[in-house]
Amino acid sequence: MWDERYREKGFAYGREPNDFLRDMVDRLPVGKTLCLAEGEGRNAVFLARRGHHVTAVDLSIVGLEKANRLAAEHQVGIETIHSDLAHYRIAPESWNAIVSIFAHLPPPLRQRVHREVVAGLRPGGVFLLEAYTPDQLNYRTGGPPVEEMMMTLESLEEELRGLEWLHAQEVIRDVQEGEFHHGSGAVVQLIGRKL
Repeated sequence: MWDERYREKGFAYGREPNDFLRDMVDRLPVGKTLCLAEGEGRNAVFLARRGHHVTAVDLSIVGLEKANRLAAEHQVGIETIHSDLAHYRIAPESWNAIVSIFAHLPPPLRQRVHREVVAGLRPGGVFLLEAYTPDQLNYRTGGPPVEEMMMTLESLEEELRGLEWLHAQEVIRDVQEGEFHHGSGAVVQLIGRKL
């Protein structure tokens, strides 16, 4: 599915970074930064342009090829890793920042990835996430069509134990990110720091 989506002309979710990431980027320590389910690279390239040493992981080789082209266009380098998150392992205490933008996974996999996120951050490292909540099913402006793959603050607080919340909210916001995220969306946004 993802290779097919990313083969289409243009960028499925646009060329600009996610709004929440753009607004909160100064809260991320500059350094080794991991972008999960990064797709076509809009967030990774944005971070690289701000001095981050970015590794972008995605299961779509087509998306990562576009990410590398976008990086070259902006004259920055990013590392891309072609891997399903079911097989990728986040190395412990390796990252200054980890970013997860609309990375919707089946609950058992999401829980494992989030445990690895907490372990993978260095002390003082920061995790930034935006995802759709179950209320998004009322809007149908993006995201998976099933509730179990969406997230709530309550579920994330459990899955991300070990992080101090710097920002955490569920909100309805206007999401204008390419063809596939277009209109009002019910999202959860959080920033957590490892002590």
